[in-house]
Amino acid sequence: ADYLDNGNNKMAIQQADKLLKKHKDLHCAKVLKAIGLQRTGKQDEAYALAQEVAALEPTDDNSLQALTILYREMHRPELVTKLYEAAVKKVPNSEEYHSHLFMAYARVGEYKKMQQAGMALYKIVPKNPYYFWSVMSLIMQSISAQDENLSKTMFLPLAERMVEKMVKEDKIEAEAEVELYYMILERLEKYKEALDVVRGKLGEKLTSELQSRENKCMAMYKKLHRWPECNALARRLLLKNSDDWQFYITYFDSVFQLIDESWTPPAEEEHSLEGEVHCSIEQAVNFIEERIKEESSSSRPLRGPYLAKLELIRRLRHRGCNDEYKLGDPEELMFQYFKKFGDKPCCFTDLKVFVDLLPPSQYTKFIRQLLDVIPLAAAAENEVALPGDIKALQQHLCVVQLSRLLGIYHAMEKKQKLAVVRELMLRYRHGLEFGKSCLKTELQFSDYYCLLAVHLLLDLWLEGEEAAVWQCLTLLEEGLSHSPSNAQFKLLLIRIYCRLGAFEPVSELYSSLDAKHIQHDTIGYLLTRYAGSLGHYAAASQSCNFALRFFHSNQKDTSEYIIQAYKYGAFEKIPEFIAFRNRLNSSLHFAQVRTERMLLDLLLEANISTSLEESIKSMSLSPEEDDIPWKDLRDNRDLTVLFSWDPKDRDISEEHRKLSLEEEMLWLRIRSLTLRLVSGLPALGHTIQPKNSEKTAENGVSSKIDTIRALLRQLEAAVDSGRKFLEQKIQYPVLGPPPTRMAGFFSNGSCQCQTSLFYLVSDIYELDTNGLEDSAEIQERIGNSFKSLVERLTDLFNKCKGDLIEVRDGTLKTHPNLLENLVFFVETISIALWVSSYCDSVLRPFKSNLQKKKKKKKESSVAMPPVFTHFLDYVTELQTLTSNVIDHIKGLEIILTALKLEELSLKDTLLLQEEKKFTKTVQGKVQSSYHHSVQEIGELLKKRLDTIKKLKI
Repeated sequence: ADYLDNGNNKMAIQQADKLLKKHKDLHCAKVLKAIGLQRTGKQDEAYALAQEVAALEPTDDNSLQALTILYREMHRPELVTKLYEAAVKKVPNSEEYHSHLFMAYARVGEYKKMQQAGMALYKIVPKNPYYFWSVMSLIMQSISAQDENLSKTMFLPLAERMVEKMVKEDKIEAEAEVELYYMILERLEKYKEALDVVRGKLGEKLTSELQSRENKCMAMYKKLHRWPECNALARRLLLKNSDDWQFYITYFDSVFQLIDESWTPPAEEEHSLEGEVHCSIEQAVNFIEERIKEESSSSRPLRGPYLAKLELIRRLRHRGCNDEYKLGDPEELMFQYFKKFGDKPCCFTDLKVFVDLLPPSQYTKFIRQLLDVIPLAAAAENEVALPGDIKALQQHLCVVQLSRLLGIYHAMEKKQKLAVVRELMLRYRHGLEFGKSCLKTELQFSDYYCLLAVHLLLDLWLEGEEAAVWQCLTLLEEGLSHSPSNAQFKLLLIRIYCRLGAFEPVSELYSSLDAKHIQHDTIGYLLTRYAGSLGHYAAASQSCNFALRFFHSNQKDTSEYIIQAYKYGAFEKIPEFIAFRNRLNSSLHFAQVRTERMLLDLLLEANISTSLEESIKSMSLSPEEDDIPWKDLRDNRDLTVLFSWDPKDRDISEEHRKLSLEEEMLWLRIRSLTLRLVSGLPALGHTIQPKNSEKTAENGVSSKIDTIRALLRQLEAAVDSGRKFLEQKIQYPVLGPPPTRMAGFFSNGSCQCQTSLFYLVSDIYELDTNGLEDSAEIQERIGNSFKSLVERLTDLFNKCKGDLIEVRDGTLKTHPNLLENLVFFVETISIALWVSSYCDSVLRPFKSNLQKKKKKKKESSVAMPPVFTHFLDYVTELQTLTSNVIDHIKGLEIILTALKLEELSLKDTLLLQEEKKFTKTVQGKVQSSYHHSVQEIGELLKKRLDTIKKLKI
């Protein structure tokens, strides 16, 4: 066992063998040996050994534990249940084995058996937790039941009765048990009963979370529309803590609900179960004024009351009745708020919510008013006035962010914008002196100045100013050198490098973000969208693996969390874990990465290192199976991960999100159908019996062609929808979602090529079943297809011609679309080769038959059917075309190596020495990335050329 712990598996196997020589029946040693075998990649031997021991139904702890470890490593948790089922039969009174059995069922989600195992445990050892394990398993059955009705009429009522029994017998001990009771009632929509539980004696046990009891009460009041109680409870909680924002929202919601219902308090008795109720605007206004008065005399400044006043003004305006309640002018209130909290980083996000209360004509005046109260000092006439301490810097930063949000920078001319960029960078560099003592992991106080400068430059770039994008990268790289863990700098660099078609610097930036757990799903798209499409095949494989590893391990991890939740009685967390698992399994990103990963593997391996058939088998791909849960797909992307200070009309909207999701789904459909069509090719390549035999339909091949034809119809439909979608010419905001590769796929002609290749498959199949005799028409059709394919591929190649980087008037212009087109070319030519080798496998047997006939008849005049010449010409042309592309790529490599970027007299003399250094770095990174892309594309094409040369019938 020690050897296994230290990872020395071979020694462990040897030691186990020694032991087994002396003691043949030492079960545990056998299992430890099996673990060693499993870890050295000998799965089959390990499984056989394990089954030998399992068949004996061991009951000693060591063997059971060891087998559990082994089965887990084999990803066969269902075998653990068998193991403990047997052990429990033999040792029926063992609390330990029963609880192991329960947890084994939990791992595989066998809720009904969990319910039984829980009760069996409770019978042996009447401990409360075991009883409630059983109750929770009923709730799990109700959650997983497909039939809503069944869960409401059977599982939940049964669970409710089980808990009620314990309540009546006064056996409820722990908070978790009360939580569980509440959860059942809530799911049964028995809100009144749930409320009684929380307010009653049982509710006293709800102590682990702050305000746990109040929050649950509030939730039930809302469900029951009991607005007086909502109001009174919110009011009471705000008296305790006047900074709790959620209760202000509930307070206002309920006040206006009561006004709309014309509710009046009863004359005699209490207003409500929770005490006094406010049901008029006057009361709300006074209540907020009192909170502000109270705040001004408190020792700690609180933001809540001031923001609540702005919220109230907003709601009153919305109802068209603001003026009669002298609550003050929003502009003045925001100004006062800034004076009080302007040096806090949260000041901007607080005010952002309320800027729509300002009339646009007042924007400039408002900003000037704020600037006037910030203590800034200029060293000399005409110089920029700078802050003397961090507080003043934070205040100034807040104003700059507000200026961007109010659209003041957007309205400027190009010249003014450049002046602002220079001022912001001056402020950024000046602010660095306040952060000299910052640790590497801390952000510099002035980082936002740099980000805002970059945003202004991005505006200029989108307006067609080519040099601006290089300056963006320069400033971001400079920022990153001072603030190496600033995620915003990294994310923006990733986006811009990708837009320029340079993937090389991106992998490193992404891994330095050190994305944790769920982030692989929420921000992974930034990496995987560009991974395959820019020709860095090795890095693309790696980034797909990275993402997939997270999704696969999530399966395993979630069941561990669920088990921990049972052990510690955190029942309310269990449905959350299940929901989390479902959210990840039906993640759009997961489906995309899976599909792209398999296409990439085929591209890099099929018919190069292994045959197409083997590749498809190793991925267990089959054309009939669609493993994407289309109906449940969820878009888990975080599209606001890049900070933006843009006004609403320029920011990412709900509409953008909807369109982006639609586009991603369409593109995924096209890609997954392409993958399934390719995976159907090998099955067609098996020789068929002559057409007059009855057996054709039985051997399954003809049904395979039906599958392919059905998929082809689906692909046509998907392509059609894609085309329609692209006609809308949608532009997402520059920091919004990146568009898919669909537009390029259509415009460069890859789409037409790939579709016609799959049609060709159908024709060749027809030729195969009809034979060569009377098939002149099919042969001609195939010949024409070959011709037009070569023309289309040549067209596609023409769209790959041109320089990737060109120097125009001293600035660099990049053409990343040429790279994307090259990558599409390689993919399309690979599909052409897979189809050609299918064609080859059909024509070869025909040819050898003809040659046999020739020999028999001893005459040389047996005419060769035209399809052979068509095919040979086609293969020769493919070969020539591929050689030409390889030469073109060599040319690109030579140009990229020879390009001396540093000699670009960086005309913009406004660049400081510091900046020149970073500009050089940035241009070097893009150049080197292109160089590697072109190299990898070239290498792959050479391998493909070798396979073309083998296609000689």
